[in-house]
Amino acid sequence: MPDRKRRISLKDLAQELGVSIATVSRALRSSPEIGLEMQLRVKELAARLNYRPNPFARSLRREAPRIIGVVMPNLVSHYYSAVLDGIEDEAAKAGYSVISANSHEDFAAEARVVDNFIGLHVEGIVACVAQSTTEYAHFEELADMGIPLVFCGRTCLADRFSSVTANGDEAARQATQHLIDTGSRRIAFIGGPNHLDMVCRRKHGYLEALRDNRMPIDRSLVACDRIDYAVAKQSAERLLSRPDRPDAILAFNDTITFAAFAAIKEMGLSMPADVALIGFTDDAHAAYVTPRLSAIVDQSHLMGATACRLLLRNIGGDRAVLREVVPQRLVIRDTSAKRMPHAAGVSVRP
Repeated sequence: MPDRKRRISLKDLAQELGVSIATVSRALRSSPEIGLEMQLRVKELAARLNYRPNPFARSLRREAPRIIGVVMPNLVSHYYSAVLDGIEDEAAKAGYSVISANSHEDFAAEARVVDNFIGLHVEGIVACVAQSTTEYAHFEELADMGIPLVFCGRTCLADRFSSVTANGDEAARQATQHLIDTGSRRIAFIGGPNHLDMVCRRKHGYLEALRDNRMPIDRSLVACDRIDYAVAKQSAERLLSRPDRPDAILAFNDTITFAAFAAIKEMGLSMPADVALIGFTDDAHAAYVTPRLSAIVDQSHLMGATACRLLLRNIGGDRAVLREVVPQRLVIRDTSAKRMPHAAGVSVRP
């Protein structure tokens, strides 16, 4: 009996049935050269063993293309498109093509994409977990089938798969420390779902800075909900409508950062005098708005390239679980410093 914990081949089906590979291939294509009884036997075994045809291996005369699959939560955003760009650049150097797909932050879509990648016989996958994903059977199936997987940004199953993350905890700690050093005293954190490891890391850094400075931790100033512009804007508006409103906000990512930015401006508040703001976002958009936004900037292209390098190592036979941390950069502009000259950006080291 073939090992179920790997992809089933035509050869496996042929050996199980005691027939030739050509017979199995013809039976699966319902060729009239093969009797109906044998066609049914082959198709029944293929379904039972979860055989998936390889669309890239139909000709023995041509070399099948080498494909990497990539699934990201939101490829429209600058961050994820830059991650994909890094993956593509690194893959091209090694002679691989990339198929990318968008999960739209949806678990069912993510699982469907992974299943499609298995069917396409990709050699490996880079993934960033969707915010609604809380169970991981579709990723565990990849490990059982021996298909390499590397997580980038948001991760899970840390003991089974390699990953590339940013040093979000240290970046958040330094950003919060900057807010404290420049006069902010009631600092809010607006984040995404608490089950995401990236949210936990960034929130942890924020809380550590408050503890380091012996500042009271007000849990009502921590708003963690869906990563959605409208939801984040409502959270910011709710916080800023309080009589004891926060005088600073640390925002989890670009969607939440610009939602908070819009809420502050629409409520007629001044940055940083009334409310200071620092967000995790890309550098270009942060510099183009008015006032210019203080930001924690990812090296997203480098994260993608690093994830691809780890995946290629796994594909090449190195199955060690590896973890890489790519440092972020804190760039101080106009929205955060209540009482100091604006400084140039500084690197946030892991």
